[in-house]
Amino acid sequence: MGILSWIIVGLVAGFLASKVVNRSGEGFMRDILLGIVGAFVGGWIFTAMGQAGVNGVNLYSILVAFVGGVVVLVIYHAVFRRA
Repeated sequence: MGILSWIIVGLVAGFLASKVVNRSGEGFMRDILLGIVGAFVGGWIFTAMGQAGVNGVNLYSILVAFVGGVVVLVIYHAVFRRA
C-alpha cells in the first residue's frame, strides 16, 4: 500500500476507534497515527488468527485497522491515564 492509502485507512479507522473508546476523538493527527499503528496491530492480530491483514483501501482493511486501533487506544489510556 502507498503512503496515501495508509493515511486514508488510518484516518478513518483511527477516527472511528477514538469515537468508540472515548467518545470525543483524539484530534486529527492522533487519529491518523492511531489508525496507522492500529493497522499494523490489527494486521498482526488478524494474521495470527489465520486471516488476511490490511491489503488496500477497502472496508475489510478499515475493519482490521479499527480493531487494532481500539486495542492500541485501550492500552494507551491504560498507560497514560488522565486525572
